[in-house]
Amino acid sequence: MSEAVKKGKPVVFMSNSGISLVLVILLAVGCFCFFYPQIEKFFIFYPQANFDAVPSDWQLPFEDVYFETKDKKKLHGWFFPLEGDAPVILFCHGNAGNISHRLENVKYLLDRHLQVFIFDYRGYGKSEGSPSEMGLYMDGLAAYDFVVNRKRLSPHKIVPFGRSLGASVAIEISLHREVKSLILESAFTSTKEMAKTMFLFGLLSPLLPSHFNNLKKITRVNVPKLIIHGEDDEIVPFKMGEQLHHTARSPKYFFPIKGAGHNDTYIVGGNKYFEILSAFARNSR
Repeated sequence: MSEAVKKGKPVVFMSNSGISLVLVILLAVGCFCFFYPQIEKFFIFYPQANFDAVPSDWQLPFEDVYFETKDKKKLHGWFFPLEGDAPVILFCHGNAGNISHRLENVKYLLDRHLQVFIFDYRGYGKSEGSPSEMGLYMDGLAAYDFVVNRKRLSPHKIVPFGRSLGASVAIEISLHREVKSLILESAFTSTKEMAKTMFLFGLLSPLLPSHFNNLKKITRVNVPKLIIHGEDDEIVPFKMGEQLHHTARSPKYFFPIKGAGHNDTYIVGGNKYFEILSAFARNSR
């Protein structure tokens, strides 16, 4: 027993102000974790309803299509068919804008004789609903089913291509549907790991769930994988692309692009970028 207790003196473990501070911190952390799904949604999804361009602006022949998800959401997309036996790039775009902002990229893919089906997630462009992780996964599977069931294209010709957030959708398609191969570009490992790159989220990242967990899921993808990442990516750290490649099962290929950021990989990469991508889409097996 301490001398203070023996002499009848009170032992003060923490002052009232200290206790109040701890309670405030615990309350703040609790509120943050409780509302985190909505906070995360705010930071992840940046949909735009209006189109800035349409395929005819680029002289691209296309089909304007609508299809339905498992939970009855009506989605919109553009299908760019080609004659012959060309592979189909199932284009899962990033977290901002809509399909109209990817038309330049689509044109370059068509120039390489790759068919393209690009679609908008729920809440983007002309697609119904509000975006969420599970919702985007359903959207990707519905897009695949549209290509196979309504366009009558063979699964052995379909190559999911996921850029940034779209990588999570492309991985989900590859896990639940038969595909030829998989292409990921500027992909992150998980939102929890991305949170570590932001000051406030970084402090609380140990408490956050690992949503969009690409690093865990890619270990179960058995088809050939091409992982592309800009060495100067200012949004998703280059090391995340390296981690995904290291963790993935073979066959796998890594294409780092020197001088490329997050959104200009296909521009900085130039001809080499499209040569590698198109060769992989055609010959991977």
